[in-house]
Amino acid sequence: MPTFSNSARGLLLVSLLYTAVLSAQQATSPPHPAGTRIYLDVVVTPKSGPPVAGLQQQDFTVLDNKVRQPITTFHASGGSQSPIEVILLVDTVNLSYERVAWERGEIDKFLRANGGRLAQPTELAFFSDEGTQIQEGFSTDGIELSASLDHYAVGLRNIRRSSQYEGFDRFKLSMTALRELAGREAARPGRKIILWVSPGWPLLSGPRIDLDAKQQQQIFANIVDLSTQLRLGRVTLYSIDPLGSSEGVGRDFYYESFLKGVSKPSQAVFGDLGLQVLATQTGGLALNASNDVASLLHTCLADTEAYYELSFDPPPGDRRDEYHRLEILVAKPGFIARTRQGYYSQP
Repeated sequence: MPTFSNSARGLLLVSLLYTAVLSAQQATSPPHPAGTRIYLDVVVTPKSGPPVAGLQQQDFTVLDNKVRQPITTFHASGGSQSPIEVILLVDTVNLSYERVAWERGEIDKFLRANGGRLAQPTELAFFSDEGTQIQEGFSTDGIELSASLDHYAVGLRNIRRSSQYEGFDRFKLSMTALRELAGREAARPGRKIILWVSPGWPLLSGPRIDLDAKQQQQIFANIVDLSTQLRLGRVTLYSIDPLGSSEGVGRDFYYESFLKGVSKPSQAVFGDLGLQVLATQTGGLALNASNDVASLLHTCLADTEAYYELSFDPPPGDRRDEYHRLEILVAKPGFIARTRQGYYSQP
């Protein structure tokens, strides 16, 4: 078997990653028309505690690139009567076989809590290196879903951890799974919550990963497309790390280096497509403080108990794929609004 220097391995890895991202982008939809109304699902919380109900439209201010925008529609939502669907995904690609067994046990504990009564219609999805298998049909019966979980057999992963490009393989599979799932949910009405139980896929960014302008342009195109797809589908993504903080603080919070929105291709790196990054940018949570997965899942779903649907008509962009940063201010002191952090407009 031929051997490669560190620099040669880095160049080959970048080439493989670029090819994977390019092929994914070619299968996406064409650009969306300019002037599309922006719909936001907003969760308001104190610095710690459950979501806050009872707020009115006049309590909110929408800032688009720091410019105040009139709110065109407003509705207070929450509870079991709200049109929300939950997809609970079991990730067997980014965990070892032993860890997956722990993950399944924690998910089973969550499904059986409260006598198996789930707050929102839920379906299970299983992500393996053979693709994503989705149990069709939403249910609020956690006992029924638990039985389905028991029947799903987790095979040994074909990707070898000793493989030189194992991280690349997991990144490619994970991106494909997220894109397919987001596309599926975009075709369904109402708000969607994706609970992705995983430590996340490799961020594949650092001093050994050098990208040229063409590669950065392609990564940027994928960022724009995936961001737009998740927004139009009203998908909020949550990342729940079943490993907790056992892997070290550096790993747990490295994703925070990529949270700032990407406004131009020269800023784009593979880390901008990380699970925790995308979850935070959709208004969801990236949780890794505990390996009590059942408790973390309940924390995520607390966001559905009280939230606010609002919209505004955005200004047209001056150029294609123009990034707009969003901020929601709440008039009540001590409250924090969490929603989608930005969007890409078209001229």
